Amino acid sequence: MSTQSGVYIFCAIPENNPKKFGSVQLNGKKSGVFTIHYKNAAMVAAKVTGEVLPNRNNLMAHQQKIAEVMKQYSIIPMSFGNVFHSRNDVLLIMEHLNEEFEKLFSQLENKIEVGLKVIPKKEWIEQEMKNNSRLNEWKLKNKDHNDPASFYEQIAIGEQAQNFIQHLENEAAAEIYESLLDLAEAGKLNNTIPGKTIMNAAFLIDKSNEATFDNKVNGLYESWKDKAEFKYSGPWPAYNFVNIRLRIEGNL
Repeated sequence: MSTQSGVYIFCAIPENNPKKFGSVQLNGKKSGVFTIHYKNAAMVAAKVTGEVLPNRNNLMAHQQKIAEVMKQYSIIPMSFGNVFHSRNDVLLIMEHLNEEFEKLFSQLENKIEVGLKVIPKKEWIEQEMKNNSRLNEWKLKNKDHNDPASFYEQIAIGEQAQNFIQHLENEAAAEIYESLLDLAEAGKLNNTIPGKTIMNAAFLIDKSNEATFDNKVNGLYESWKDKAEFKYSGPWPAYNFVNIRLRIEGNL
């Protein structure tokens, strides 16, 4: 690992005055957390030595410090592992992104991200398969894997199984995602694990609407509890709704 010193970045906040946010331990070394300012924006940062690798302790330190800052500010989160050589490099990035920061601060003011994964119950999947005559027949019959006809039938069934899973995902999107999107500022459907999750969504919501959104999630769960489990999480920084690349020549 490099022993070169640098500046680690956690997030950006709308702040004109210097602030301190306690300390953080990265790469096993404790360092104070401070702000670097450009116009109306500030980067929350800490001095580090060497590359900050994505081990458990470093990842937790990154997440915990962002969660701490979120208690006081609407933040623009930075992805894990951004290390720059100096404050001047950070200022160059901030100057380059100043207009984008101003827009994002306005869009993210008083907003939080929450996540919802919908995990289908095995019993419901099996019942839905029984309702599909061809899939049910294929599941019950003896399969001769040495029979060429069986091989081609497997291909056809595989395509039908994909359509079956897609149908379940479409059902979840129509009944759950679209209903919640009506109460959110924005939403995003992320990739699912076929057969394991039928919905993996993130929502950007206003803090003043959090209780209403939570109640809607609870109501939808009551409608779906015989079919699936809900994994509802947050509040999170708005990672799914911010796309910023921090690049500068000489970045560690």
